[in-house]
Amino acid sequence: MNGDDAASAAWTEFLSVVAKLRGENGCPWDKEQTYRSLTKFVLEESHELVAAALEEDADKLKEELGDLLLEIGLYCQIASERGDFSVSEVLSGITKKLIRRHPHVFGDEKLDTPEAVRERWDEIKRAEPGRYKKGHSLMDEVQKGLPALMRAQRQQTLAAGVGFDWDSVEPVFDKVKEELAEVFEARKKGSPAEIAGEVGDLLYACVNLARHLKVDAESALLGCVEKFSRRYRQVEEELSKRNLTAGDVDLEYLDALWEKAKERENPDKA
Repeated sequence: MNGDDAASAAWTEFLSVVAKLRGENGCPWDKEQTYRSLTKFVLEESHELVAAALEEDADKLKEELGDLLLEIGLYCQIASERGDFSVSEVLSGITKKLIRRHPHVFGDEKLDTPEAVRERWDEIKRAEPGRYKKGHSLMDEVQKGLPALMRAQRQQTLAAGVGFDWDSVEPVFDKVKEELAEVFEARKKGSPAEIAGEVGDLLYACVNLARHLKVDAESALLGCVEKFSRRYRQVEEELSKRNLTAGDVDLEYLDALWEKAKERENPDKA
């Protein structure tokens, strides 16, 4: 059996198992699931998948992909039972979309950069019939359920696609400085609401800076969060070797351990 045949057989078996779980003699838990009830599990499995990807743990990634696929399989089975759509329609729909939105691969267009591909994707998406209702806003294309950084960068990318953007990165640096100065001014006034608003503006400007520098803001911050976690664990390990906790020492002591953790990660910068 070649790779394609094995994948097809495994997919068929998987769908059969999911259908049995929802069948007359199936699992009580699986049988009671609905479109709405599955949403929390999709979010949970998606986060676990992201964690596995960040760790670059292939075994865990394989497992988490399977867990997320289960939720997709359940959605498809529920839809089939309701007569809403079939799994074949799902697969056909995404296949046609990929072909339609990649004219540089399946057609004669020439797009040489990821940015050009993204812009063309959005153009094709906007031109698709029946996609937009009367009164549609460009901002309607940004899903409200996205994390804030992703939502901000998507807003900015869409706005840039219709020309509402700075033409270079220099004004964006200036905007970040301007917003930082406004945070200082708000802090002097002492209004929590005003401070929060100005901090939000600063974060939004930083996301815009990331976009102009061709950096994904969400991924960049995730990387920083992971780095902090990794280094702090090293600090805790060093404290543990001395039978100490963070509460037993002062900030200067912690800073020294932190610098050692940084040196271990980047010996060339030590």
